[in-house]
Amino acid sequence: MNRMIVRSRVSPDGVLRVNLPVGMEGADQEVQVTVEPLAPKAAMTQDQWASWVDSMAGSWKGDFDRPPQLPLEEREPF
Repeated sequence: MNRMIVRSRVSPDGVLRVNLPVGMEGADQEVQVTVEPLAPKAAMTQDQWASWVDSMAGSWKGDFDRPPQLPLEEREPF
């Protein structure tokens, strides 16, 4: 059985529920579960956000395909 890393969130009632399908090859084996809280992510400042958005400019390397548009709906005037 290979090592797995699964991220989950503790529910509001304080209980961590984790479902790990390990497959038949992992059946009837002893395992060890370690719970390690993740450090909270620091919020981005407005300048950091603007810098990140600017860094994305020109990074797309694919094509943009626009599907055929439906005909414009005719409506009665007000």
